[in-house]
Amino acid sequence: MRRLPSILFRNLAAPRAAASYAVPNRLLRAPFHTAAATSHRRRLSSLLGPFAAASLGVAGALFSQEVLAKEPLPPEALPRDVVLYQFEACPFCNKVKAFLDYYDIPYKVVEVNPLSKKEIKWSEYQKVPIVMVDGEQLNDSSVIIDKLRHKVLSKEIADSTSEDEETKWRRWVDNHLVHVLSPNIYRNTSEALESFEYITSNGNFSYLEKISVKYAGAVAMYYVSKNLKKKYNITDERAALYEAAETWVDALDGREFLGGSKPNLADLAVFGVLRPIRYLRSGKDMVENTRIGEWYARMESSVGEPSRIKV
Repeated sequence: MRRLPSILFRNLAAPRAAASYAVPNRLLRAPFHTAAATSHRRRLSSLLGPFAAASLGVAGALFSQEVLAKEPLPPEALPRDVVLYQFEACPFCNKVKAFLDYYDIPYKVVEVNPLSKKEIKWSEYQKVPIVMVDGEQLNDSSVIIDKLRHKVLSKEIADSTSEDEETKWRRWVDNHLVHVLSPNIYRNTSEALESFEYITSNGNFSYLEKISVKYAGAVAMYYVSKNLKKKYNITDERAALYEAAETWVDALDGREFLGGSKPNLADLAVFGVLRPIRYLRSGKDMVENTRIGEWYARMESSVGEPSRIKV
């Protein structure tokens, strides 16, 4: 994994951090890749690699603190064509995107209309995410990640010694963490409206659908969230969110990541499902009131910008 001196990261990150409070979610700010730009970037990286390494070696001698950068795969390991069918705010879709972004796997996105789902009418499986990888359909976020992992990371899997811990916490994400999110982002009418402003601004809606979904959806999900609290025995939604964040930090046990010096699939799963809420009120409260902020910042640095291809 590549490392960058932290002073450089702070200088680069400062404008973005300031902007993060002006825009509800970092996903709105991130630039997209084009296929040509991705190819050019890989060629440029291979040409400048020795010079960059020398420069970073000098910087590393001057500055002791480091931050982690994303871990791209060699070009021969990359799938030729990856298409993600998603809802922009879906936590499970964002799990998949965290994996793709971290390993710098270029992918196209088809935003699915949640009302008509016309974009996935061709599929018997009618949930998102769906990923097409070189013509093969993959369903369900955890299955998608497992299959992509075996396609592109077979050597890393063979060398892994902590799969049991990784698997345990990936299940925790699917079975617990995601269920804490909806009661928080729809906790009251103002937060429900904030959430649906983000959803409708990034989703695949017509103009009239945006208006109706924003207000009708916010009201509906406000009441749905109350039922979810009962279903999952949540009495105080913020306390449950904070407890989940602290539970995750405890699991790190002083490590930079659950994977040690670099993120593993559990790190990417937690980061992925939290990414859509990070700059909503609930996400800001979570970072302000728990110890998760430093880990989240390391993950933002490690995952980097999206490898999504602008179509």
